[in-house]
Amino acid sequence: MTRCKHFLALAVALFTVVTAVAQATDSVPGRIFVTPVTPSTNVTLTPPKGTDEKVIERYLSGDTASARAQERKDSLRRVYPRYPLLTGLSIGLNVVDPFLALFGQKYGGIDVSATLNLWNRLQPVIELGVGMAKDTPEDMNFTYRGKLSPYMRVGANYNFMFKRAPRYQLIAGVRLGFSTFGYDITGVSVSSSYWRESQTFDITGNRSNVLWGELLAGLKVELGARVSLGWQVKYHGKFAEKKNTQARPWYIPGYGTRNSKWAFAFSIYYTLPLNEHLWPK
Repeated sequence: MTRCKHFLALAVALFTVVTAVAQATDSVPGRIFVTPVTPSTNVTLTPPKGTDEKVIERYLSGDTASARAQERKDSLRRVYPRYPLLTGLSIGLNVVDPFLALFGQKYGGIDVSATLNLWNRLQPVIELGVGMAKDTPEDMNFTYRGKLSPYMRVGANYNFMFKRAPRYQLIAGVRLGFSTFGYDITGVSVSSSYWRESQTFDITGNRSNVLWGELLAGLKVELGARVSLGWQVKYHGKFAEKKNTQARPWYIPGYGTRNSKWAFAFSIYYTLPLNEHLWPK
């Protein structure tokens, strides 16, 4: 019994000494304990191909957080390239009506456009032109003469290919058009079977104006030397029209024939790049 008591006292004393030593060691300021780690490989990891040199330097200097943040920004730029606010200015000439006139079209016009490319996405557009008509419809008893008159369209395009260089564009857009114009109807012949006689007269000095809207889709492709070709198909409808009690206009400058719903445009563009040094590479 006495021997057991001596052994128990010795064990308690030994535990007290070990605890005191451990506490004294932990209290030493600046002392850091690191669990040793045995590396499983000695392969050196290399950064992905194309990583910016500045990002690699940040990694080597130990600034890992900043390097990773820059990598994320670079990745987003590759997925969503950011063009400057003013990307380009295009001047266009719509020549579809002069071309169709070679094949017998009796009406048409010609217009010029100015398109400002913002961020390579949104494109405000203004179009100014003049149109006229002269036609004697088959099996009809009159000649329609639309005087040379101005028209204007304003609107915007959206470029769905904003991730690519501006020389290739797939667009959808809207336009608001307006024209004020004059027209004459001459050689109107009216015959009476009862009296067996005919009468011819003219309806001149007619005036009207029309407000209309357009939805369009198109392509634009650069050929080289800043010259591009563009194709557009349009669906349009009239919003308002000044009524004429004597005769309705058959042709509306900038719109086409009054009952048409579709129109086409074929334009030649010259584009002046803006802030090209800020374009993504």
